[in-house]
Amino acid sequence: MESPIYIAVEGPIGVGKTTLVERLADRLSARIVLESFEDNPFLMQFYEDPKRWAFSAQIFFLMSRFKQQQELAQSDLFQPNLLSDYHLLKDRIFAQLTLADEELALYERVYRSLATQILRPDVVIYLSAPLESLLARIALRGRDFEVGIDPVYLADLSKAYQDFFARYQETPLMRIDNEHLDYASDTPEAHAIVDQIVQRVRELARGQLATNRDIYR
Repeated sequence: MESPIYIAVEGPIGVGKTTLVERLADRLSARIVLESFEDNPFLMQFYEDPKRWAFSAQIFFLMSRFKQQQELAQSDLFQPNLLSDYHLLKDRIFAQLTLADEELALYERVYRSLATQILRPDVVIYLSAPLESLLARIALRGRDFEVGIDPVYLADLSKAYQDFFARYQETPLMRIDNEHLDYASDTPEAHAIVDQIVQRVRELARGQLATNRDIYR
C-alpha cells in the first residue's frame, strides 16, 4: 500500500480551492477538511471596517484553524489521504496584509508558537487567477459577507499570494493557473484535468519529479 498523502490547496479568495478539493477527493480516496470561515463572528465586521476588526478576525481564524489542523493527525483507515482547502500558512499572508505593525508583532508571536505543532503537507497546490475572474466567481457564489469585497484588497491579496509562493520552499509545490481551467463540470475534459493533477500530485509526493513547480493553463 502507498503511504498516505496530505495535500493542501491554497490561493486567494474565489480562486476555486474548495471545488478542486472536492473533485480530487474521490480520485484519491481522501478525507476532506474544509475551512470553516462561517464560524468567525468578526468576519462580517472585518469586511465593513477592516482596520478596526482585522486583528480580532485574524486571531479567531488562527486559533480555529490551528484546532482543526491538530485534528488532521487523527488517522482514518478507510480514507487515509487528506485534502484541505487551506493551509495554516495562509493566516500569515492575510495577517501581513491587514494588521498594523504592533498587531502584527503580537500575532507573529502567537503564530510561531503554533506553527511547529501542525501536520506538514506532502504537497501544496497553489491556484491563481486574474482579479476579474476572482471577482466574477465571488459574485456568482453570492456569500453575503463577500458581496462588498474591495477589489483593491482582493488585488493586494492576490499579489501577496504571488510573492509568498514565489519564495516558497517548505514542501513540494504545484502551481496552477486556473483562469481557463474547468474542473468543476462533468465533462471528459474536466475529468482529464483532474486525472492529470492527481498524477502529478502523486509524483511530487514520491519525489519523482525533477522540479516541484508545474504550471497548468
